Amino acid sequence: MGTFLMLIILAVFVNNFVVVQFLGICPFLGLSKSTKSAFGMGVAVTVVMTITCLITYPLYAYVLVPLGLDFLEIIVFIFVIASLVQMLEKFIKKFSPPLYKAMGIYLPLITTNCAVLGVAEMVIDDSAMVAMVGASGLGASVLYGVFAGVGFTLAIVLLSGLRTKVDALTPAKSLKGYPVVMTTAAFMAMAFYVFNMISL
Repeated sequence: MGTFLMLIILAVFVNNFVVVQFLGICPFLGLSKSTKSAFGMGVAVTVVMTITCLITYPLYAYVLVPLGLDFLEIIVFIFVIASLVQMLEKFIKKFSPPLYKAMGIYLPLITTNCAVLGVAEMVIDDSAMVAMVGASGLGASVLYGVFAGVGFTLAIVLLSGLRTKVDALTPAKSLKGYPVVMTTAAFMAMAFYVFNMISL
């Protein structure tokens, strides 16, 4: 139970892929204008991160490493992510057209989201996973993917909420637009860094 709780805290707060590791910044800034779009992107990224970890960990451990092809991991992982996003898009389009219409714009963007590749790269390193959470293997990798996606969702939804508050203000002309958004994101990053200090 302690390991499971530690994995959740590390994935969501301490090693948050957006505000701590600075991966996936483009959708974080670009799609956080409204809470609805931010939540849609967060859910889509969580689903893709989870399934990516479920596929890439065994692919790396049981195919690439035994064949001595582990140097191709990034190319293979990008191919897996792109294929997964395409299949997910077709599945949603066929079985849930209203959901596809609502999320259609977010799904293609996930292919180029480096946070998804980042989590796939992180979980294949068994020694790093053991050092972090005291566990490794497929189960720990998939759980880390789930909660890394939850952390991404939390960060983007929090930023969208803060942006609605900031938009109601009248900042100086030089701060309007992305400067004030970047400043807000920087304060969020500092707030999340507190969890890193506590874990030390």
